[in-house]
Amino acid sequence: MKLFSGFATGRVEVTPLPNQFFSELLPAIDDLAELKVTLHMLWLSAHSKAVYARASDLRADRTLMQSLAATDDAPAQALERALDSATQRGALLRLNIPADGETAGDDLYFLNTEPGRRAIEKMQSTGIPRSQPGEPVAIAERPNIFALYEKNIGLLTPMLAEELKDAEQQYPAEWIAEAIKIAVENNKRSWSYARRILERWKTEGRADKSKSKSWYGDKYGKFVKR
Repeated sequence: MKLFSGFATGRVEVTPLPNQFFSELLPAIDDLAELKVTLHMLWLSAHSKAVYARASDLRADRTLMQSLAATDDAPAQALERALDSATQRGALLRLNIPADGETAGDDLYFLNTEPGRRAIEKMQSTGIPRSQPGEPVAIAERPNIFALYEKNIGLLTPMLAEELKDAEQQYPAEWIAEAIKIAVENNKRSWSYARRILERWKTEGRADKSKSKSWYGDKYGKFVKR
């Protein structure tokens, strides 16, 4: 189990949740996968202009699928079961795009909110367009530095994610990987420790990789205390 480093301080992005989620949905949901998918849809709705998510987009969403890997079933099976349960419960609404000669059919999932209900009514009356610029949820590829950080140090906060993006622009990828490795070896699992190493390399030159672990500890140990 990875230790959660705590919620960031200062100005951070938040995801609002309707009070009905806590008073009606949460007490009724008895499946972990359904809970995760419902929360993920609420998060997507809050941070995207889209009113729906395609089933294929959800299957391609690494964050969601990684989350579902912690359930009893395979992630793809857990997602299918969760979408069916959330739809039957009424938290989500489903609209199918029939297959045509060029593309396979795909289900669209909407939160059962006023905008979601209006969008479905409009599509049912005017037809489902083949594509809607700006509406489908775009699943962004997570930078490798994010995976590297989470694997070796801990879960990301929004503030740390921005710092990692900046670091990726300033330093070579192998520098970042080596700095994080040194932090782990010296039991200093924090980005601030790794960042100090990178800053020192930038001003003084990168240290010889043949240097011992103890040398790194002596040189950088003074920078960060957890």
